[in-house]
Amino acid sequence: MSDPAPFPNIPGLRMTKQRKEVYRVLMEQRDHPTATEVYDRIKNSAPSISLATVYNCLETLVDHKAVKQVNFERGPSRYCPNLVEHGHFQDEATGKIHDINLKEGVSLCDLLDLPPGTHISNLEINLKGSLPQN
Repeated sequence: MSDPAPFPNIPGLRMTKQRKEVYRVLMEQRDHPTATEVYDRIKNSAPSISLATVYNCLETLVDHKAVKQVNFERGPSRYCPNLVEHGHFQDEATGKIHDINLKEGVSLCDLLDLPPGTHISNLEINLKGSLPQN
């Protein structure tokens, strides 16, 4: 296996070679790959790794909040190493997923009619559409 990207120091998360390699692949391109795409990128540097191991590594990384799982409708799960609160935009023409930052100072209470006292513990914003043509 090649030199892995710096692996996050997360209590309770054992840093196996396979997890480091999966994390390295996610950090390298940051293009929201599926588990199969991660596997395809790893198999040359780690020929003994299986698709099931990649799925297990991704699940563990998500469970320990080292990466985020992104889902669009019925498509396969995708994985995002960007841990800053943000949304995702999928270009319908290309299928490519882009990170979208939240504007600073905007409150969800300004956008959504939430009951008083509501506490939001998780935010997922997934948008689909088309990008302007250049």
